[in-house]
Amino acid sequence: MIPESPVEPAVPHELIARLRRHVHALTPIPTDQQARLQRLPAVRSVLFDVYGTLFVSASGDIAASDGQERTGAMARALKAVGIPADRTTADRAAEVLVEAIARAHKRLKERGVAYPEVEIRSIFEEVLEYLHTRGCGGGKPTREFCEALAVEYECRSNPTWPMPGLAETLRGLKERNMPLGIVSNAQFFTPLLFPAYLEKSLPLLGFDPDLCVFSYRLLEAKPSPRLFLHALEVLTRRGIEPQQVLYVGNDRVNDIWPAAQTGMRTALFAGDSRSFRPREADPITRSVREDVLLTDLRQLADVLPVV
Repeated sequence: MIPESPVEPAVPHELIARLRRHVHALTPIPTDQQARLQRLPAVRSVLFDVYGTLFVSASGDIAASDGQERTGAMARALKAVGIPADRTTADRAAEVLVEAIARAHKRLKERGVAYPEVEIRSIFEEVLEYLHTRGCGGGKPTREFCEALAVEYECRSNPTWPMPGLAETLRGLKERNMPLGIVSNAQFFTPLLFPAYLEKSLPLLGFDPDLCVFSYRLLEAKPSPRLFLHALEVLTRRGIEPQQVLYVGNDRVNDIWPAAQTGMRTALFAGDSRSFRPREADPITRSVREDVLLTDLRQLADVLPVV
């Protein structure tokens, strides 16, 4: 298994360059929702989801794609890292990817993890091992090789683009000196979206690294409240109580429900119909209602305390 370093490389230029080579604008598809806004004067910190909230996600989710799309994305990703693969090889590599994820999920569930997450570099290590043992080229998988292939595959299976008003919203929040964080289902490449698109790292954009909780690091995904509690532990030590924290996400089950369970105030983001998840038929949503509903990130200015 590829070991997880506690601190990611400060400026992984090569991976950011790979992300930028795939940049193309994505326009959000409006939902039929009307914004419901109210001032939340007690809020002292804001935490965000990433995919479908801060960034348009073409697939609607970090892990959403069907078999045919996976094969096409895998074939192009392998070629991009120097492994030419025919359709059959790419199809089998995509199957190995799915099977490796399923095995990892099974192991974690056997350990009692209700919502397991994978470390995608370890998954792509298995894919590259499979290809190497069958003489498809590429050599033994290194961490750098696994990262390159993972980024190339992700860019093709889930293109992203900043939500309208993202840079403006983050700039305004930073000026408030308000602790900002992220609680998101994510992989190692997720934090790289910010320098790739906004040309600034998370800390330079105002995010506190101690408040950035990514599922791949915990091997546990939302809607597990554990991710939210991790951020709240940090904030509580700073004198900020759960009811003074606003969590912004696009999914009532994965975002609003666990945030509300931990005592946070909540904002449901309905800015793009690809990723908006009201989940009205899910029994969980009957027990929770968000405090506000946003259709544009810039509406946060109408929700946060007046400065």
